Amino acid sequence: MSSQMAEAIRQLIQEKGLPEKAVLTMIEDTLKAAYKRKFGTCENAVVEFAEDLSEVYLYSKKIVVDGAYDLTTEIELEDAKKLGEDFEVGDEIAIQIDPKDFDRSIIQTGKQTARQSLSEIQKDRLYAEFKDKVGDLVVGYYQREDMREGKNKGTIYVDLGKVEGILPKRNQSPRESYEKNSRIRALVTEVKKSNSRGGPGLQLVLSRTDPDFVRKIMEQEIPETYDKTVEIYKIVREPGYRTKVAVYSHREDVDPVGACVGLKGVRIQSVIKELEGEKIDVLKYEPDPVEFIKNALSPAEVSGVIILDEDKRQALAVVPESQFSLAIGKQGLNVRLANRLVDWNIDVKTEDQYEEFDQLVVQSRKAAEDLFSDEIPTVNTLAELPGINQDVVAILKENNIEDIEQFLVACENGVLEGIEGVSAEDVSAVEALINDVVEFVEDELDVQDQESMEEEEYFCPECNARITTDMTACPNCGIGLSFEEEDEE
Repeated sequence: MSSQMAEAIRQLIQEKGLPEKAVLTMIEDTLKAAYKRKFGTCENAVVEFAEDLSEVYLYSKKIVVDGAYDLTTEIELEDAKKLGEDFEVGDEIAIQIDPKDFDRSIIQTGKQTARQSLSEIQKDRLYAEFKDKVGDLVVGYYQREDMREGKNKGTIYVDLGKVEGILPKRNQSPRESYEKNSRIRALVTEVKKSNSRGGPGLQLVLSRTDPDFVRKIMEQEIPETYDKTVEIYKIVREPGYRTKVAVYSHREDVDPVGACVGLKGVRIQSVIKELEGEKIDVLKYEPDPVEFIKNALSPAEVSGVIILDEDKRQALAVVPESQFSLAIGKQGLNVRLANRLVDWNIDVKTEDQYEEFDQLVVQSRKAAEDLFSDEIPTVNTLAELPGINQDVVAILKENNIEDIEQFLVACENGVLEGIEGVSAEDVSAVEALINDVVEFVEDELDVQDQESMEEEEYFCPECNARITTDMTACPNCGIGLSFEEEDEE
């Protein structure tokens, strides 16, 4: 084969930057594809290269037979003798094939195979080069926007040099607009092979709305975040409107928020400029949820945070009236971002609203306790009876009748009839209150003791007459008695 092929090989290797092995494989596949188009199979086709790549050879391997059946893979002994006197039946011969003998259609097949192989080689090479770029920032230039109806409408194509970048509509900030050749800096979120004709064969999916885009910009603009002196704990965004960044420091002498904001806000302003004016709140991360929630509601000042349910991660933030709108944010944006940042459900109330809420909670708790309490309130004195005439209580107290029990005994003995200022109607009213309110409970121990005494009887061991424990002699037969307690084992 002409050495022009070898020159073409060297050009592909040097100019296209393709690996030598990949180029040689491509040429081999091309020649075998042309061979197959002509002979119907390429299983017996062999491609060899000179050591200096000055020549490329195509061979057809055939078996020497006496009476050939398949001329593609077999050769008659007589024909083999013409190529070499030493050939015998069963030998394998490599017969060189000149590609120039292939017709036009076969050559076209070979060219098509070569183009496909070359395209795949380029895709594989670029993929190997860019597959580790996911999560990195890249800079490119606006090429065009897809205006066709469909899922790709609004997608921006970005020229990244060797490869093409695509910026889907969902990954674009609503604040931004682009013109021809506008500079675009974005985060690589995916690397995928493309089937587009005439393109480089690889596409990088880009994003300017991903929270990690802000992280990478901060690492470029703020040295302390790049060397991890200041660590970014978490970033949450509403692209185009507001971003919250929680940071903390590994060194006590470094203020994490101050390091990110910079002198007079110079550092954070560089990040805001890249985000086309999107607001950024940089706040300190705290492991204590109360302090973290306070910080997360920045720029609002928070009076206090109450944990309502730790398991369900519910909290209440109390703010002054003047800070309420700021804490909530426009359309609830600030508190919504704070919820996502701390991963708690935060309810915001003013101080007045919290007082009403607190009173309501206390009342509800007391009502619940009263509802489920098993304890019965104790009422001992007349003054504790609800709705009693206090004047009557005062007169009875002057006559040494304060307790309910004293009042009931006085009623039984008729003592109340002689007390001036206390009428029969007053006595009846007090008795009715006692019956409605007071529940009399006998002393359980006294009842048990009484029952025990009533149930246990003793008899004389001599005459079997009934006796009691206070007797020293039987009243019937006169025998002496002695009562002793038996020790229970």
